[in-house]
Amino acid sequence: MSRTAYLAAEGFEAQLREELGSRILFEHDRLFVAGDDGPPAAWAANTWFDVQEVAIESIGDAAAKLKAIQRNWAAYAPVHHRRARLIVEKLPHVSAKPLEFGRPLPAAPLGSFTLLAPERMLYAARCSSPRPNGVFDFNEDREGPPSRAYLKLWEGLTRHNLEFGHGLPQPGDVALDLGASPGGWAWVLAQTGAQVTAIDKAPLAENVMAMRNVAWRQGSAFALDPDDFGPVDWLCSDVICYPARLLRLVQRWLGSGRVRNAVCTLKFQGETDHDTARAFAAIPGSRLVHLHHNKHELTWLWSSPSAASG
Repeated sequence: MSRTAYLAAEGFEAQLREELGSRILFEHDRLFVAGDDGPPAAWAANTWFDVQEVAIESIGDAAAKLKAIQRNWAAYAPVHHRRARLIVEKLPHVSAKPLEFGRPLPAAPLGSFTLLAPERMLYAARCSSPRPNGVFDFNEDREGPPSRAYLKLWEGLTRHNLEFGHGLPQPGDVALDLGASPGGWAWVLAQTGAQVTAIDKAPLAENVMAMRNVAWRQGSAFALDPDDFGPVDWLCSDVICYPARLLRLVQRWLGSGRVRNAVCTLKFQGETDHDTARAFAAIPGSRLVHLHHNKHELTWLWSSPSAASG
């Protein structure tokens, strides 16, 4: 039987458990092993495909078995920490340094392994994330952006490119930032060279307002009429609202046919709204993910079928 394992985003094990439900065969701390190839799990930081379990005779034997499959491996070690570390030391080095936004991600496959017991290893050669345990951390800019929310868009755009392969926003692209104040997302989009219209009732930080390719429009994101805009290459939203309200806004924009790509945050207030999350995931061209920089949130990534050639 084919098995898939899902590594819960740290602190959100309950959400992943609710999402997977009866698919779970067993849990290994944050790693949930399921007995089928079901739909993608939004609350998983990393997904292990075609999971295998094998007996190991020694640290050297474990490393040899992994190296016989491929070069690059990352360890998930909630238990048997020292033994897992010694296995890693016998494997080729895999960098876990913070990323530089805009630079290409590693192209080589990165597998994952864990020790269920000192002599029992679980592994997968193919995983959803090119980063060890799905951690997308970045070398931060502590001067330009007015809030740390910019890290979510750095990661969201990186993950969007990973999912769809359409690249980052380019100079001349038209970007709409909904709920923009104080301007962290507008700052990111402007840094790429995109022409940014930032919508919020509150003004942006002064340094963002001063950027030549940022225009602030005072008002509510929910009062906008897509018919008042031309084509939008990037629809971005980190607005605070119930996910169901965001879904209606997104559906209105997608229905206009004017949007090519989207990165939007679903912010859960109280209980996780799994029904609305599933509705977002069901939109054709969608991927719903929990970013490393998300809190009790998910990020909806979307690309139109024509985006690659647009």
